[in-house]
Amino acid sequence: MRRLWRTALILLVATQMTTQMRADGFDPDLFKKFIELRAGTGEPVYWYCIGEVYSYPDGRLIARMEGIDTARALRDPNDPLKVVQLNRKIFIYRDPRTNEVLRKVGDQIVRPIAYPYQMITYELRDGQLVTWVEQGAGRRRQRLGPGTATHARRIGDRLVFSSPLFINLDGPLRYEAYENYDFWYEPNGAHHLSWNRFGTLPPFFGGGQGVFQLVCRRVTRYADLPATIRDYLEREAPLWREPPKDLTEIRRLQSDGES
Repeated sequence: MRRLWRTALILLVATQMTTQMRADGFDPDLFKKFIELRAGTGEPVYWYCIGEVYSYPDGRLIARMEGIDTARALRDPNDPLKVVQLNRKIFIYRDPRTNEVLRKVGDQIVRPIAYPYQMITYELRDGQLVTWVEQGAGRRRQRLGPGTATHARRIGDRLVFSSPLFINLDGPLRYEAYENYDFWYEPNGAHHLSWNRFGTLPPFFGGGQGVFQLVCRRVTRYADLPATIRDYLEREAPLWREPPKDLTEIRRLQSDGES
């Protein structure tokens, strides 16, 4: 009898842990929570991020990073299980000692990671979050998808939405990288994100393998961003002060650079 009780207790604990820790399948409620977390309810949201870049495998600190991803959601009232996210993002490199914006390394110009726009379509299909991404302009315009990597985990009363990406693109220059996004959904609205990337360093950092890592928090007002990033945006990157307004702006940005 004692053995039966022990077995039953183990099964009960295992069941409770499974319920608390995992929720891989998406349902309409999880879909709604993810969209509200990632892109808000209509008004712009801002993901403010700081982090570092390291060489691999020695772990030398190469640069610090600071930036934002700003987004808004477009909803179709006739299709609540399909949402379009309009966003743009910019991340600048800072000197690891002085924290000044890095302009050059040696004779190499340092350029920020900057996307004038991204348009991401999310759709709930058969218990999966399916995504399509449009980015680039003119001949460099891309439409990537469908992607089904995003899954949900439940930890107590918190949700974590994870998107592991294994990038392997053929072309004139082969591109390989691993990235992972962990979006933390907090019941009180204090949402957070962590991002990690392993891949090739930019040429101005000498190439080779490197690790990028960012931690981010979400705010709903531009004025709540730290002054360090607001000063940069207002002086050097005013486009990134808010997300694209609508699909008309997206199409204009997609046509830029066409010959």
